[in-house]
Amino acid sequence: MKAILDDRQRKHDPQNFMANGVISRSPEQPARIDVLKSGAQAAGYTFAEPKDAGLGPIAAIHTAEYLTFLKTIHARWTRIDGAAPEVIPNIHPANRTDSYPKSAIGQAGYHQADTACPISEHTWLSAYWSAQTAITGADLVSGGENNIYALCRPPGHHAFTDLAGGFCFLNNAAIAAERLRQKGHRPAILDVDVHHGNGTQGIFYRRGDVLTVSIHADPARFYPFFWGHAHERGEGEGLGANFNLPLQRGTGDDDYIKALDIALARVADFGADILVVALGLDASIDDPFQGLAITHEGFRRIGDRLRNTGLLLLLVQEGGYLSETLGDNLNAVLKA
Repeated sequence: MKAILDDRQRKHDPQNFMANGVISRSPEQPARIDVLKSGAQAAGYTFAEPKDAGLGPIAAIHTAEYLTFLKTIHARWTRIDGAAPEVIPNIHPANRTDSYPKSAIGQAGYHQADTACPISEHTWLSAYWSAQTAITGADLVSGGENNIYALCRPPGHHAFTDLAGGFCFLNNAAIAAERLRQKGHRPAILDVDVHHGNGTQGIFYRRGDVLTVSIHADPARFYPFFWGHAHERGEGEGLGANFNLPLQRGTGDDDYIKALDIALARVADFGADILVVALGLDASIDDPFQGLAITHEGFRRIGDRLRNTGLLLLLVQEGGYLSETLGDNLNAVLKA
């Protein structure tokens, strides 16, 4: 079984994370790679490096304006007198249709949704190779290989077409799904991260050619707050192609699996031939974010359900933060 990883993903090492007004070290640390890699290897996966497919597959999802921002903003930021080492916004537009400023500070506010996506010198490099990891995984699955694990870091599901947020810069799962669609497939995205995949939803919300399904902690009182509610079904051609299953905080294995069965039934009714799984492991009872309460056995059951779909699977790593059980939980999914 194949897994994809590029070591340049380690270079992004965010230092700042503000929550509840408190600044601390970001939980999205490079050490996650080592823990996840070990868990995958213990499940029998062998790692290879991704190929470089260039900017085309990334630009099929993200705007050129946004990609220019990600590539250049840190160098521009360092020219601000007294600026911090990381790009962190302090002002935001009220609407996406508000004027686009020339200022680096203003553009940071436009393209970064929150304080959980600081940009440092190597962020673009790591995000680029994280996306290429997902693209290579998509190409392998398109070629008929199954159960490909793309160890993508930084993660991606909170990134919109032109907006970073929640540790995410490029939407790896969306990029992979679009790559598959362009190759003639009918992909669905299933997001099992504890947080709603708001960026993924936003990217495909008015499209009917990619199904987006997300199981997550109820955003009424949990990040990302403004997206992920059950009434959000898509718009225009995408009406009915977005399906959210918000769960009560602290939901455990049995109720989660019931929601997963509902989600997979929707995937089957969409007629998908490939399932892109946005594989967040932060639904764990041991995860620092404490949103849901999935046990090691629960993750094994998730993997079992995924296998039983009979679909080709591309597993794209999302959240899942440092805990004693992070690697074991990935191992449980992949083994199943």
